Parts: sequence; C-alpha cells; structure tokens
Amino acid sequence: MKVTLERASLLKSLGHVHRVVERRNTIPILSNVLLQANGGALVLKATDLDLEITESVAADVGQAGATTLPAHTLYDIVRKLPDGAQVSLEGAADAGQLLLRSGRSRFTLQSLPETDFPDMATGDLSHQFTLAAGDLKKLIDKTQFAISTEETRYYLNGIFMHTVDVDGQTMLRAVATDGHRLARVEIPAPAGAGGMPGVIIPRKAVAEIQKLIEDLTADVVIEMSTTKARFTFGAVVLTSKLIDGTFPDYSRVIPSGNDKRLVVEREVFAKAVDRVSTISSERGRAVKLALGDGKLTLSVTNPDSGSALEELEVDYDSTALDIGFNAKYLLDITAQLDSDTALFRLADPGSPTLIQDREGSAALYVLMPMRV
Repeated sequence: MKVTLERASLLKSLGHVHRVVERRNTIPILSNVLLQANGGALVLKATDLDLEITESVAADVGQAGATTLPAHTLYDIVRKLPDGAQVSLEGAADAGQLLLRSGRSRFTLQSLPETDFPDMATGDLSHQFTLAAGDLKKLIDKTQFAISTEETRYYLNGIFMHTVDVDGQTMLRAVATDGHRLARVEIPAPAGAGGMPGVIIPRKAVAEIQKLIEDLTADVVIEMSTTKARFTFGAVVLTSKLIDGTFPDYSRVIPSGNDKRLVVEREVFAKAVDRVSTISSERGRAVKLALGDGKLTLSVTNPDSGSALEELEVDYDSTALDIGFNAKYLLDITAQLDSDTALFRLADPGSPTLIQDREGSAALYVLMPMRV
C-alpha cells in the first residue's frame, strides 16, 4: 500500500472516525482504524461492534492496499504535524508495519492485517428517507438531554424515533425520557418514513450524530431496519445497532387536563432559577415555585447554607399553587425553548407539568415535580 494525502483532510477524517474507538480494548483489532487505499481515495473505518463510522477522503494512491493502525496513536501523530503538510503512508501487506512520512518526520507503526477487522453487516435496511440536516439536528438536540443514563433501564438509554398520525398528517417524532423529565419533538415525516419501525437510537450514536451534523448543510440519508440504522452525511457513513427493547408508552405521562396556565419571560425566569439555586444542595437541587395572582416567587432553602428568594411578574390568574422542581431540569428544558416566553401548564403539586414555547409548538416537555 502506498498513498499520499493532505494532512488537513486526513486529520478531519480521523477526527470523525477515531472517536468511536474505545481507549481500552480487550480485542486488539478494535483499537485500530482500517485504512483502504484504492482508486483515488483512502477509506477510513472504525468500530466498537455497536457503532461503525466510515469516511472516504481524496488521496493520491500509488499502490492500492489495506491495513489497520492504532486509531488514537495515528490521530495524535497527524494532529501534531505542521499545517499544510503532505502525509505519505507506505507499507507491505505482510510486514506488520507501516511507514508514515511527512516532511522530515518518520514514524514506523505496528499494523494488524485488514482481514482481522470486523465488518458490521447491516442486512436489509427496509426503510430509507432523506432528512434536512437542520431537521435531524432539531430532533436530536431538543431531546438528547433527557436520555436516561441508568443502565438497568437500558430501553431508555436512547432516543425513540417513530412516525405517528397527527390530525391526518404523518409526523416523524423523537422522544427521550429518564423518568423525571420527558422531551418530545416532531416534524412532518419525509417521503419514505411512513410505516418505518419505531427504533431506539443509542446514546453513543446520538452523540456522534450530533457532532457530524454540527456544520452540515446537506441532506442526511437515513436507512433503517428493526435492528440497525445507517446515517449518510456526504462522505461519512455512520452505522449503529439499535437498542433491543420496547420503549414505554410515553403518551400516558403527558398530561392533558392541566388547567393552570403560567406564562413567563424565558430568559428572565431561567436566570432567576439559576441565581436562587446557587445555594441549593447538590443532592436536592430543589427550587420552590409559589404562584399567586400575577406573581411568581422562586425560593430555595438549604439547612447548611441558608435561603434565597426572588419574585417575578408573570402571566398567571389561576388559584394559588406551590410546586417544587429540580433546578437543573428546569434549566435544561428552558434552554431548549426557542421563543422569548415559556408556557407552563400545571395541575397540582404532585402531578407532572407540561412546558412548551406556546400552544401546539413542535417541542413539548414534561417535568415531574419534587417535594419541597
């Protein structure tokens, strides 16, 4: 194998693929990135057996071939090479070593044969559709914070993506919950998404998708079956196993009869919550909301450090209500809202509260109260 390419191109691709590789591996080949040089391109591939990322980058291929190299070591070497440098990779298939040259730098790296590298066979991906990068970003960004990290409830360790019928229109919906809060966002379903299986995209795949769509403006091609999902971002292809479990019937926890309506200035409210929660205990993080006619009083009491209180003028004309919430969860949700105001629909101190930008907005959040 002999291939030469720009350092910037190689670094960008390694940046995408090396993140999948776990730093500690009992299987040596999983610490490596697969390099395949052929027909004017170098293809890089990395996997942890649950997630696989492949990227193709333009290169000058002097001799076609393939090998695998330690992913993190290779990334660190290329990262430390000077800007604008050319990188040459050269090695014999049976030598077990590869020579990396750039300017006056020489690195001889131990390689493992490409035949040992696992291939994540996807089988038949039954559904395919195209989604604008901005729409996929919206579905993920506005729900991922609510993904559970509790390993025993593994079926909550991802985003549930599925289609639903809303007033005769098919919508693509993303839902995440950890039992304390729930995030639900929907967009009109693209052509081809109708009838797709409901799938749970794992947390690690969600994090990688978030990074890959950060600067993307092109559309994303999504292919799915009941066990795997593939996302194509131009030259980058991410394939992930799906969580094998049943997502709970989340519609049962979305309240429909909450009759008390509170409208607050979103930023003013968030800053006030952040201020009063400064003295809350790390364990409790509880903030009390006392609602009266046109007034909201936020308060925190911590036996170890004192108390805090702040009053806000709000739009509220129902009966007086005292309710407590986890301050961090409140801030997480208000950070996802897009408009200047936040709409709270409340029932009583023990029932879940509904939070939205406004009536009928695409994003909806449910927050369980705390005892205060």
